[in-house]
Amino acid sequence: MKWTDSQHIAEELFDRHPEVDPKTIRFTDLYNWILELEDFDDTPDKCGERILEAIQLAWIAEAE
Repeated sequence: MKWTDSQHIAEELFDRHPEVDPKTIRFTDLYNWILELEDFDDTPDKCGERILEAIQLAWIAEAE
């Protein structure tokens, strides 16, 4: 997965952290959890706030 795979990342996070309300997640935690995903393979410094927002929104949609 790459940073641009926001939907796939959101699905993985939803499965891995079902107890978390994605509306309350801090971007620092979100960033670290993404880097910890087994299938994630992208350069950490390619991420920005807009990417994290897109992933968070996809996760919120997945949770609802």
